[in-house]
Amino acid sequence: MSEDNDKKPTDAPTPEPAASADTAPAKTEAAAEKPAAPRGDRRAPERRDDNRGGGNRGGGDRRGGGPGGRRDGGRGRRDEEEDDGMVEKVVFINRCAKVVKGGRRFSFSALVVAGDLNGKVGFGFGKANEVAECIKKASEIAKRSLEKMDLDGDSIPHETYAEFGGGKVLLRPASPGTGVIAGGGVRAVCEAVGIKDVLGKSLGSNNHANVVKATLKALSELRNRDEIYALRGKKKSKAI
Repeated sequence: MSEDNDKKPTDAPTPEPAASADTAPAKTEAAAEKPAAPRGDRRAPERRDDNRGGGNRGGGDRRGGGPGGRRDGGRGRRDEEEDDGMVEKVVFINRCAKVVKGGRRFSFSALVVAGDLNGKVGFGFGKANEVAECIKKASEIAKRSLEKMDLDGDSIPHETYAEFGGGKVLLRPASPGTGVIAGGGVRAVCEAVGIKDVLGKSLGSNNHANVVKATLKALSELRNRDEIYALRGKKKSKAI
């Protein structure tokens, strides 16, 4: 037993010698001998990113982008109701671009219809360098140009047709519950004046200003029963 115990320590594997400190300098020297990448290679991605992101400083102007990234400059109809009972409807907003040496300068024009929902309606056209300012100008002009229209309750008393320039508008009375069957400037005018049931059709040009003016002209030609009897020199019978 004593002889076996004496042999066991000799059978154990000898531990590997730790790496000497002389090998570390060899690795660092090998890394130092490796050539470093040129400065131009490290800056190449930055140049590509710059060209991809900011190469076209006037990109928005060349693409025709307007406020908020929209091509149409915020065109479309918008309704606003104020505390005094007046209703303003933005029918159309046009953007005009003037090309100058430094790029493009944009200006805007707005067509607004205003009414009190009780037979009075008017329109205004305003121009400014900002959208909000041109809408404000147009609404002020529309409020100053209100005209009284002869209505028959929630509809119109009879069929009417009018033309203004290339705009041609036909309006017909409708039964209760029909609604305003019209679009664009015709619908804006009918809703602002207080008409709830009407059949409308634009037969001519799509120019927003001419359509609105033709609609106002058609409404101005409306006459109620009493006015027609007075023009004929007759009195309305009780049966009617």
